[in-house]
Amino acid sequence: MSMIDNLGGPLGYNHYPVGWAWGMDSPMQWTKQVMDGVKQKPIEGVSLVYTFDQPNAATHHPVQYFELVGNRAIYKDGWMASTTPLRLPWLTSAEANPDDFKWELYNINEDFSQAHNLAATNPEKLKELQAAFDAEAKTYNVYPLDSSFTPRFDTSIRPSLTRGRTEFVYYPGMIRIPEGSAPDFKNKSWTVAAEINEPRGGASGVLATIGGRFGGWALWPDEGKPRFAYALSNQPQHKFRAESDQILTPGNHVIRVAFKYAGGGVGKAATAVLLVDEKQVAQVQVPQTLPARFSLDETFDVGEDTGTPVVEEYVDKMPYQFTGTLKKVGVVLEPQKLTEEERKRLLEAEAKAMMANQ
Repeated sequence: MSMIDNLGGPLGYNHYPVGWAWGMDSPMQWTKQVMDGVKQKPIEGVSLVYTFDQPNAATHHPVQYFELVGNRAIYKDGWMASTTPLRLPWLTSAEANPDDFKWELYNINEDFSQAHNLAATNPEKLKELQAAFDAEAKTYNVYPLDSSFTPRFDTSIRPSLTRGRTEFVYYPGMIRIPEGSAPDFKNKSWTVAAEINEPRGGASGVLATIGGRFGGWALWPDEGKPRFAYALSNQPQHKFRAESDQILTPGNHVIRVAFKYAGGGVGKAATAVLLVDEKQVAQVQVPQTLPARFSLDETFDVGEDTGTPVVEEYVDKMPYQFTGTLKKVGVVLEPQKLTEEERKRLLEAEAKAMMANQ
């Protein structure tokens, strides 16, 4: 409720809660789902252009199959056969065997909302449509069926340029690096150090950042005063800042944040220590950290912030390019110390984060 006045605006990560999402599919029984981020194949199907001049023309597309995460359906000549979902779309940890899905049958011409299941009274029509689905699935490479969900978000099973590495160096202009291709700053201790040359009069701007308003961190000086901020969410009480009251002198400096993770599981507390030339200038306690993803659509940026700000202090200065000379940014990660059970919970948390974007 603390954010209710900001719902619908840029300060809210606007989405439908379960009740509204399901209710707005009425009178249909189930929600629709989409899956983004998959390289698309050439468009197949039938053009709709013929309907522009002939709105009452008979359909040129009498058959259409559907499949997503093991849920299947086939439309053919006014009939629909579909499987009954064994996992609610917003439940990420449940897994189901595709062979266990039961089939339903509907006469769409007479029952467009699919309220009357005819599978038991018309088994021959169901078999016909199941065979039609099988034919379409073979034609369009649907098989093998995969109803798993949480494992799809396990980045360790994907090709990676960062896996196994603990030290990185970035230079100005290296921006819009996807989180999956950036160093993994979660559930571990880490340090980020920026080598700069401070001009007379003081410099401002982002040195390094990942994520944004809804979760992430940023390192920057404001008129020569180093700053670090960590955002657990978009709510004011979830913004944690370490701010130096000392202005940098002109010349070369190293601004570093040492993020000391408390350990003991995923999403635990941490202490962020801000240092200038290896002298501590500020620190902040972060009572809880993000266990999975900082963001679904923001990135790792060096020398500026190309997404939303981690804190609103610099929202009007975006992309808030650093006005001094940034030489490079170094990153060092400490090992992640998670048990197998903690890693399983982490994957479930990542899956839930991804579902929030559907």
